[in-house]
Amino acid sequence: MSRVSKPYEIVERALELSTTDGLVVIADEHSSANLRWAGNALTTNGVTRGRTLTVIATVDGAKGTASGVVSRSAVTADDLEPLVRAAEAAARGAGPAEDAQPLVSGVSSSPDFTDAPAETGSEVFADFAPALGDAFSRARAGGRELYGFANHELNSTYLGTSTGLRLRHDQPTGTLELNAKSPDRTRSAWAGRSTRDFKDVDPAALDAELAQRLRWAERRIELPAGRYETLLPPTAVADLLIYQLWSSTARDAVEGRTVFSKPGGGTRLGETLAPLPLTLRSDPHAPGLESSPFVIAHSSGDSGSVFDNGLPLAPTDWVREGKLERLTTTRHTAGLTGLPVSPAIDNLVLDGGGERSLEEMVAATTGRALLLTCLWYIREVDPATLLLTGLTRDGVYLVEDGEVVGEVNNFRFNESPVDLLSRASEAGRTEKTLPREWGDWFTRAAMPALRIPDFNMSSVSQGV
Repeated sequence: MSRVSKPYEIVERALELSTTDGLVVIADEHSSANLRWAGNALTTNGVTRGRTLTVIATVDGAKGTASGVVSRSAVTADDLEPLVRAAEAAARGAGPAEDAQPLVSGVSSSPDFTDAPAETGSEVFADFAPALGDAFSRARAGGRELYGFANHELNSTYLGTSTGLRLRHDQPTGTLELNAKSPDRTRSAWAGRSTRDFKDVDPAALDAELAQRLRWAERRIELPAGRYETLLPPTAVADLLIYQLWSSTARDAVEGRTVFSKPGGGTRLGETLAPLPLTLRSDPHAPGLESSPFVIAHSSGDSGSVFDNGLPLAPTDWVREGKLERLTTTRHTAGLTGLPVSPAIDNLVLDGGGERSLEEMVAATTGRALLLTCLWYIREVDPATLLLTGLTRDGVYLVEDGEVVGEVNNFRFNESPVDLLSRASEAGRTEKTLPREWGDWFTRAAMPALRIPDFNMSSVSQGV
């Protein structure tokens, strides 16, 4: 048994060891490669490998089905039986699971289930690293310093169940964060990118963007708190709408706890949330944002259920042409609410029909407006309205009659993404972006810039 080490063999052996009514086994083979730099020079790089095995046992009892979940890292064949027994013991010791459903069956197996896991390594940076070195040289000559990191992960997930599912998904995830500073550290600018393979990331273009922002910051203008016409870049829009998606569970809406609850009972499904023809959607096959086409749930919670593992995912419109179309459900919560089964999907796209880039939206501005770089430290204030608070960071710029005239101070904001959709006066061109606040958890997003006529900068912040 010690020779059983391939991911699919680990899954099959765990299933063979089961003595309970149902078993789900998820093997995650993880690899990562990274680069870090500071002051226009590489500082560290590294490659990691790892394995995590999650075993979900189910036991049918007179009062219902119970589940037990146990996850462990660095699992070998010799660890399997104790791990399976631990999951079974947890299931037998638990009460009936509220979200219990029959395990998914009848899904076609992945043809590559028995193939070796995909792996990343330093070769993913073969073209990117030399281009980054060239960017260091340009930054040094231009009197600025570049800091940041690039990270690439590849996760191969093998999912097997006692009902016959044998599914596999390879998920590449790449992120780049680049920060430029003036030598005296008084000016700072940030840019980030999400990528699958670093072939679509141009360090020269990013450095040029940051150099321009540092030039804008040479003139400093102090502004008071207030409501300002504001251009939200795609990264900021992504951070706000990802939080909205996380808050859109059907059960909470039906029970009157969220912004999507209708006063007096029910939900706001079918209501118009935005006058612009905005469509907020998820699609596991969205080009450049591909994610798992089936449910992978290591635990149960408000938006996922271990009993749904392997359930096929389909393109889903959450908001269609401005109207609230779907709320997230598991099979269990769909049954409770009477709404369609709409599991969460690991990407998010906002389409608004716009064609202008952010730069073109700046140039089309009449009067005065603010141009943001990104948001951070976002926290929920009121779930009933989805009021969020947070800070601007790494550059807020003043636009006057189509031109950026300087950098202003940072602000704390208080806004609801649902309200912002109702007040947006323009949506730009949708483009792939990296959410800065939620980038550790959610990276696959494509958003347009939004023009908000009266964004609420509630107080001045000294943050950078």
